[in-house]
Amino acid sequence: MNWLWLLSYFFAGAFAENAIPHFVSGVMGRPFQSPFATPSGKGLSSSTVNVVWGFFNAAVAYLLLVRVGQFHPRWTSHIVAFGLGMLLKSITSARHFGQFHGGNAPSRP
Repeated sequence: MNWLWLLSYFFAGAFAENAIPHFVSGVMGRPFQSPFATPSGKGLSSSTVNVVWGFFNAAVAYLLLVRVGQFHPRWTSHIVAFGLGMLLKSITSARHFGQFHGGNAPSRP
């Protein structure tokens, strides 16, 4: 087992998670934050930019997952590395985008 493979699978999970909100927002025709907006990560980018950015992230995830090492979905360590990448990136995204979309507001009884 090569630890660099696991690191690659971790980042594949992070890129895969990042692809989802950008691609879905773009396909739905909605603007969404992206690194290409002004200010970066806070302003809104067009739906077309988000589709392209989401597709790019999915392609990078694919390359890191399938082209590095020998990923096997039945190997627990491979799935755990990929899943942790997705989970940690999801939490980061939820906190960041929640600032703009009301997701970090305290719940009221």
